[in-house]
Amino acid sequence: MRVFRSPFPALSMPRRPLAAALLMVLCTTSHAQGAPLPMSEDAARAADRVQGNLERSVRAGQVSEFGLRNSTVIEPGNQLPDLGDPSTASLSPDMERRLGDRIMRQIRRDPAYMSDPLLTDYLNEIGYRLIEAARKQHVAGSGGGGSFASGFEIFGVRDRSINAFALPGGYIGVHSGLLTAADTESELAAVLGHEIGHVTQRHIARGIGKSEQSMWIALGSLLLAGLAASASPDAAQALALGGQAAAVQNQLSFSRDAEREADRVGFQIMLAAGFDPQGTADFFRRMQRATSISESSVPSYVRTHPVTTERIADMENRIRGLNYRRQPTPSEFMFAKARARVLQETAPNGQASVRDSMRTALQGARPEQVAGLWYGIAVAEQQLGRYDAAEAALQEARRAYGNLPAQTSGSLSLDLLAIELMRARGRMDEALTQSAAVVKVYPLSRAAAVTYGETLLGAQRLDRAVTFLRGKTRDDRSQAIWWNLLARAYAAQGKRVQQHQALAERYALEGSLNEAVQQLRIARQAGDGDFYLLSEVDARLTQLERQFREEQRDNKALPN
Repeated sequence: MRVFRSPFPALSMPRRPLAAALLMVLCTTSHAQGAPLPMSEDAARAADRVQGNLERSVRAGQVSEFGLRNSTVIEPGNQLPDLGDPSTASLSPDMERRLGDRIMRQIRRDPAYMSDPLLTDYLNEIGYRLIEAARKQHVAGSGGGGSFASGFEIFGVRDRSINAFALPGGYIGVHSGLLTAADTESELAAVLGHEIGHVTQRHIARGIGKSEQSMWIALGSLLLAGLAASASPDAAQALALGGQAAAVQNQLSFSRDAEREADRVGFQIMLAAGFDPQGTADFFRRMQRATSISESSVPSYVRTHPVTTERIADMENRIRGLNYRRQPTPSEFMFAKARARVLQETAPNGQASVRDSMRTALQGARPEQVAGLWYGIAVAEQQLGRYDAAEAALQEARRAYGNLPAQTSGSLSLDLLAIELMRARGRMDEALTQSAAVVKVYPLSRAAAVTYGETLLGAQRLDRAVTFLRGKTRDDRSQAIWWNLLARAYAAQGKRVQQHQALAERYALEGSLNEAVQQLRIARQAGDGDFYLLSEVDARLTQLERQFREEQRDNKALPN
């Protein structure tokens, strides 16, 4: 939990007129005994005059509820149109999405970014369930239209801390430590619901607007301090310091209010999505136990987040009186939890340690945990290149899970691991048959489709791979992985122009426009393209060069 220790202890005083309170800040912090010095009558009158000037200055610079500057007078009889979300005055949805895209381009290049399709599938499945519930509940900002237009993409981050975060434009990051720490799927859903609440309520855009308001408070106090000096030097100094204190407190208050709002929106949509509402309070308790900060030692008014005990009490009050049943933990949650625990390790000794820890945990495991532990052991053995041991552990996981009498097991996690082990052992025909069956059973799963594409390439079914992957580049346009696999297929066929075309599209989707341009220039020189194919290359090259120049220009206008 991030804690801001304010240098202005007098902000805990009872509320009073601003200028008088600001004078009290100086008196309290400068008096040797810590007791406030009495204000003279002249200083009080000076403070009242400065207070009036400050309030008029701040009102002139604030954003109105319509997203307009208060620089014009509207006659009482005028009718104003509905101008939408006031936060769009500071950051429009389009600019917010572009800013989020820019941040994500950097994140995807970071080694901590978890690109594992299976974990991404699982996180987004939970997220889509929550988003659909939000739409049915008519939660503001969930409709994806008007001034609240936003998509969602949930991704994993290799980090042991218990955390998740929302970025501009609907991107939500989940630390692997959060997934491994959660004890139930409802606890995970509670956190994702909270972050979705931040997105739907446009807290980032509103926060920028609040920062703008804080800037006016601090700037106004500094400017008016000079005017106050002629009447009272004490008032001038207090105003300069106190204005900054008010600005800091303004931001802290907004942050706490935003967290409370996200808590309540998240609770509403997770309940509507059919998750266990107790998961929210349970996770707050888990977070409280995990934190090393003693909350009793830090006053609530200098926190960016509400005190965890307050959040637990709020959720318990909301749960009280609800009719609900504790739900069993799905096996796919246990598989995702185990997979994240293994994949957050990047060194073989770390993966071996996780494997050994899971084997030890089997001795006292609850029945619903056994399949997940064996699956985690199998993933760890696969990562270590011990394929015989991985297959043996996978069979134990299948036995604990319960095989279905069909070509697939009923678990995407178990099926995809089985296919990967078949490929690793060179059983390509068996892997191809199995992956074709899985992709039919899970037609919406990106992980299943990626596995099928990789299996086609491994089995040298290149024509089928090109046909399948070209279809994916049309159906799932936002994902660079399809273009990367397609480039591999063209490279295996010896089609160099198309290989570099596909790589250019991959780099373009990843935001590396300069690299995309370079790939198309290589394609022009490859020497195996006909007139029509080279015409496509030239047209796309012109387009990407123009886009690159526009991005360079736009970057100057985006926040750094």
